[in-house]
Amino acid sequence: MISSSEPLVLVDLLQPTSDRHTAIAIPGTDIRVTYGSLRSQIESLAEALATAGVARGDRVGIALPNGLPAVVCFLAASVAGTAAPLNPAYTEEEFRFYLNDTGARTLIVPRDGAEAARKAAGDRIRILTAEAAPTGIVQLSGTSGRASISIPSKDDVALVLHTSGSTGRPKRVPLTHANLSISARNIARWYTLGPDDVSLCVMPLFHVHGLVASMLATLATGGTLVVPPKFNPLSFWRVARDHGVTWFSAVPTLHQLLLARRGAGRPSGSEKLRFIRSCSASLPPRVMHEMEASFGAPVLEAYGMTEAAHQIASNPLPPSEHKAGSVGCGADVSVGVMDEEGNLLPAGQRGEVVIKGPNVIRGYENNPEANVQAFFDGWFRTGDEGFLDRDGYLTLVARIKELINRGGEKFAPREIDEVLLAHPAVAEAVTFGVPHATWGEEVAAAVVLRDTATEEELMAHCRERLADFKSPKRIHITERIPRTATGKIQRRMVAEAYSQDAS
Repeated sequence: MISSSEPLVLVDLLQPTSDRHTAIAIPGTDIRVTYGSLRSQIESLAEALATAGVARGDRVGIALPNGLPAVVCFLAASVAGTAAPLNPAYTEEEFRFYLNDTGARTLIVPRDGAEAARKAAGDRIRILTAEAAPTGIVQLSGTSGRASISIPSKDDVALVLHTSGSTGRPKRVPLTHANLSISARNIARWYTLGPDDVSLCVMPLFHVHGLVASMLATLATGGTLVVPPKFNPLSFWRVARDHGVTWFSAVPTLHQLLLARRGAGRPSGSEKLRFIRSCSASLPPRVMHEMEASFGAPVLEAYGMTEAAHQIASNPLPPSEHKAGSVGCGADVSVGVMDEEGNLLPAGQRGEVVIKGPNVIRGYENNPEANVQAFFDGWFRTGDEGFLDRDGYLTLVARIKELINRGGEKFAPREIDEVLLAHPAVAEAVTFGVPHATWGEEVAAAVVLRDTATEEELMAHCRERLADFKSPKRIHITERIPRTATGKIQRRMVAEAYSQDAS
């Protein structure tokens, strides 16, 4: 268990009891990477990136599936420059936006595939390829030789991710080594993680949830990280059994997929579980109780966001109480509830959730308008409505921001609006989330046409320009979209009108 809260550079966060202890295990292979090998590979790849021209502050785009290369390349990029991991499922248009927005000079992709990312990079961005040899050594192609690097400081930006508000394009979130190392250690302390713990990483490693909770918190305590290429509910418990998994963290969507395939008794592979963590979307109390009954371990709901380097609050381990419907107490992070005038409210009163702590960013990158809106008197305004009970447990009531949250992937509806409005037949468009039994929310839209078009044509238009999880699954063609007196679209009213059609 970690006792120090001193911020560290990420590579120094690795805290093995022995360099020979297993840091990374890849299911279905013989790959077991020790902490000594992991450190050596990070240093080697960081030097290779420096040879490719990566310097302090340079953004390194990473479009890799989960696996050993994703882990090593992320940590190496944070040493040589700044890691900018991206969803490998993005379309060419989306890759082009994110690469341009971060100013990436280098892009790491798998040896095979990733055509959309390669096309988006074009001739402007240097492409390197990464793959893991059967020996467990990550090989980086596209550069040769080694260049010396200077170790970053704790205040250097290690990771840049994008987050979305209810309006405008995604905002850049710069997370320093200090932000990330402090958050990882907060998580490790909260769940008493240690070198005997084994984490099964089922969250993507381009998302702050997977990067910080699953990966960094585990490596910060000398534990073992098991990294399958993707979440597979059919093989999940076999992998957990084979590797002696003691905990895992996921969004409610994945938890529900495991429940849907459960058998009559407790699954083989769940025997060593100390706890199950749920975060990045609301966990229905019914699902929590079903999981505990089926899997035999406490289910701890947590609350996180990119701007806080992930975890803000969490339910505690037994014997302390974990409350269904609550995201728990501030986990080494100050949590308050504020009214519209900026006054902190007492227990039981609803308002905007605000947070404060060294894991929280100091500001969005090159976005002064967003910073003015997001920070008040030292507090970061989350845009979520909630209340604290007398025990300090936080309950989230609603999202003030109009983000769509599909299976833990949060994005702004206006991004989809703009794609729809680019279709020549569309005069007006409004996108919204509707309830969905598995994903929490699904994407739907309403449009007013200026020319003839069918729902199928409009959905095909979106699929060509958006990743699947962002593409509307239903588009309603209507004659009028309700607006306020000032002309602002009443997005919530539209969503309520069409929620009954959700599948």
